[in-house]
Amino acid sequence: MRPPEVDDASRAQADNSGMSNARAIGTETSGGLAVMPALSAAADETAGACRERVQAGAHRDWDLLCVLGDGRRLVGTLRPQELLALPDAVPLGEAAHLDATVVGPDVDQELIASLAITQGVVAVPVVDAQRRLLGVIGPAALMDILRREHVEDLHRLAGILRETDQARDALESPPLRRARHRLPWLMVGLLGCIVATAIVARFEEALAAQPALAFFIPALVYLADAIGTQSEAVAVRGLSLSRIGIARLVGSEMRTGAVIGTALALVTLPLVWIAFGDPALAVTVSLALAGSSLVASSLGLALPWLLDRLGSDPAYGSGPLATIAQDVLTLLIYFGCATVILL
Repeated sequence: MRPPEVDDASRAQADNSGMSNARAIGTETSGGLAVMPALSAAADETAGACRERVQAGAHRDWDLLCVLGDGRRLVGTLRPQELLALPDAVPLGEAAHLDATVVGPDVDQELIASLAITQGVVAVPVVDAQRRLLGVIGPAALMDILRREHVEDLHRLAGILRETDQARDALESPPLRRARHRLPWLMVGLLGCIVATAIVARFEEALAAQPALAFFIPALVYLADAIGTQSEAVAVRGLSLSRIGIARLVGSEMRTGAVIGTALALVTLPLVWIAFGDPALAVTVSLALAGSSLVASSLGLALPWLLDRLGSDPAYGSGPLATIAQDVLTLLIYFGCATVILL
């Protein structure tokens, strides 16, 4: 039986088919990444005959031998060292790994790379429902997948939830263009600062009656911002690695914020009480700290996700918006507690 070699015309046709698959299935799935194997053989071809073809120079660059049956159905695979070790007369169909690691045409690229690592293979065949060979994802493609996934995760850590032209522009555009993108969000932050100033001015009488209240504003605002920043980092990393819904993520982060706020409040309560000798002031500061921690953790997670859903790049907006929103809400919580407990 003549070995199923792939000539230039067939390879070009397969490449065109692969381009169609990439458009239909997506370039980040196995169907869009697979290419025709550099070396394939019929199941009844002997190891010696296959090695002669390789030695003749027709197939110089190959990482996986695909053994095919009727209708290009994948029978199994052999690695280069396995082909070299076989006796000349052994049919490849008998020696091929019948349980070869294969994937369908619609598997996500990240799962393919993980499968290759866990299974210890250097190339992954792609087959259809009838196990007909569609192509092979080789080592170079697997390395490219790992690199792109790594870069994507780094972008997400920076607040960019997708590697798009918009995301690249956020990192690579000229300084004036980046400033033009970022200034509107900072203007929103400036308006928020005005609101925060108005809140403090609104409670001028409370500050005059209890001057010690002013001492804790910087600390409360800083801790709320710090907790929000942590939540933003956890959010963008979690959105890139986790498949669970945003509702569960927010609920989990709110519980985390409640635990953090409670711990900080319990530490703050005796310290303020001892330092100022005022239990009501200590309770006020502790409750405000617990409440602002809960709010900051929720905003730090929800804002990057919301901005992305609205079509805006979170790299520009999540930091300024989260910061000023946390500051305003922290002040409202703090003076609200002060009004109820101290005034």
